[in-house]
Amino acid sequence: MSEIREALLVLADGTTFEGEAIGAEPPGGVASGEVVFNTALTGYQEIITDPSYAGQIITFTYPHIGNYGVTPLDDEAHRPFARGVIVRDLARRRSNWRSEADLDGFLRAAGVPGIAGVDTRRLTRHIRDAGAMPGAFGTAAEATLEAAATAEPGTDGVDLVRTVTCSSPYTVEFAGPAGRTPKRIVAYDLGIKATILRHLSGIATVEVVPAGTPAADVLARQPDGVFLSNGPGDPAAVAAVPEAIDGLLGEVPVFGICLGHQLLATVLGAETYKLPFGHHGGNHPVRRLETGTVEITSQNHNYAVDDGSLPASVEVTHRNLNDGVVEGLRCRDVPAFSVQYHPEAGPGPHDAAYLFELFDQLIDTTASNATAKGTR
Repeated sequence: MSEIREALLVLADGTTFEGEAIGAEPPGGVASGEVVFNTALTGYQEIITDPSYAGQIITFTYPHIGNYGVTPLDDEAHRPFARGVIVRDLARRRSNWRSEADLDGFLRAAGVPGIAGVDTRRLTRHIRDAGAMPGAFGTAAEATLEAAATAEPGTDGVDLVRTVTCSSPYTVEFAGPAGRTPKRIVAYDLGIKATILRHLSGIATVEVVPAGTPAADVLARQPDGVFLSNGPGDPAAVAAVPEAIDGLLGEVPVFGICLGHQLLATVLGAETYKLPFGHHGGNHPVRRLETGTVEITSQNHNYAVDDGSLPASVEVTHRNLNDGVVEGLRCRDVPAFSVQYHPEAGPGPHDAAYLFELFDQLIDTTASNATAKGTR
C-alpha cells in the first residue's frame, strides 16, 4: 500500500476540506483552478479527459470513483486538461474486463493531481449555495493553499480554447456504411471530443481544423457542412472564432454543440451569461419543443445563452426542464442549428443521437435547394 499523503482543499472564500493526495504531485504541492461538481454516476474517465474542463477542478458527487478502472479506448482527448479531481472514495481495486489500468495510476501518468477522502456532499452543497469558485488543493501548508485559491483567476474572461485546440489540421476518415458516398465536413476544434468525431465520421470524412482558422480557408476546402465543437471557458473571451462563424453562415450548413452553440448564438446577436454553478452531469432533462419529448442529456458548461437576447430570426428548439435554460436553437433564415448539451454522450442512453442525423439531413436539403436555384 502506498504511503498516505495528507492534503487540504481550500476554496477562495476560506472554506477548508481535509483529504489525502492522489494522482500526480503538483508543483510545490499546490494545484488551483475553478471548482465545479459533476453529478454523473459513471464515465469518470470521459469526464476527466473532456477538454471542456480546462481550467477547472472536477468534484465527483458520486462517492465511489475508479471501481472499473480506465482504458485508452475511453479517452476523449490525447490528454486531460482539467486542473485536478476531487473524490470521496477512490476505489482500491478495479474490476472490469476492459480495464487496463487503475484511475490513480492514470492520473499520475497524465500529470493530473487529485484529492480523495473529501466530504464531497458538503462541498457540493457549498458550491450550490455560493456558486462555482476558485480553489486550491495539495500537500502544501494551508496558508499557501489559501493564497493560491485567492490568486486563482477562474475562467471568466479567459480564452481557454487556445490551450486545447489542435495545432494543425487532421482528417478523420469516413466510417459509415459501405456503399454510401461520404460527405465532407470541416470541424472546428474548440476542444472537440473523440466521441463526437466518431458520430460525425458516420456520415462524412471529417477535417478537423484549429480554432483560429478563417472562414475563407474553410470554404476553400468546399465542405458540405461545418461543425462547431464543444470547448472550455467563457464564450465572450474566445478570439477569432466568432468572425469565422459570421463568414460561414449562409454559405454552408452549420451545427454547433455546447461552446459551439454559445458562439453561434453570439454571432446571431444573442448574449451569454455565467450560471451559478453550471450544468455538469449525465441526468439533465431537456424538452424538445417541436415534439414535446424529453431527453435525458449529458451536460458540461458554465455559461448559457440569454433567452431574452435572441433575435426574431432565431427559434428556441430545446429547453432544460430543471431551470429553463436555452438548450437548443435554430436559425430561420440560414441553415444553422445548435444544442447546449452533448448528444454524442449516452446517458439516456441515445436520446439525442438524432441530432447528427438532422445535420446530415440539413446538408442534403441545403444542397437540393442550391441545385434547384442553380447556385451549385
